[in-house]
Amino acid sequence: MTVDQALSKLVMKKEMLSDLPVFHCPTGYLIRHFEPDDERNWEELIRHSFTREVKFAHKISDHVPLYSDRLLFICRGDQPVATATAWESGSEDNKNWYLHMVGVLPEYSGKGLGYAVSLAVLHKIRDSGGTVACLETDDFRLPAIRIYLKLGFQPVYLDESHPGRWERILQRL
Repeated sequence: MTVDQALSKLVMKKEMLSDLPVFHCPTGYLIRHFEPDDERNWEELIRHSFTREVKFAHKISDHVPLYSDRLLFICRGDQPVATATAWESGSEDNKNWYLHMVGVLPEYSGKGLGYAVSLAVLHKIRDSGGTVACLETDDFRLPAIRIYLKLGFQPVYLDESHPGRWERILQRL
């Protein structure tokens, strides 16, 4: 186990969704929502982008009702190459949501797809009545953190280790 795996997750929050830029799907790609039998596509994409096995049921369908329009894929032709999910927090007012399980196939990294799919999900959150978005990430996910900062997410300090960890991350970016 690495030091990062033993540490608590880092949390980021975007306090306002009214300031989102207009979404444009990158040229040569299309965006679509989850369709029947996409569990395997999601698992493959996440396995390659996170370099570990993650079961769809464990991370998505066992926890909340699956609203297929809130789990998005960016595709190259028929192949999903990026994904993210708008995840309800379960709060009574339904205003706080999560940007959840953002993944991009490694061979498509650096093409703006992580940013695009995250922005599309933030639009879904806003369109569903959400006003605040949060996410969890890890110290070593620097490209993802760079995207989240660009989208307006800010670090949240929930653990005594967070200020020092965020300082090191921000220096490395």
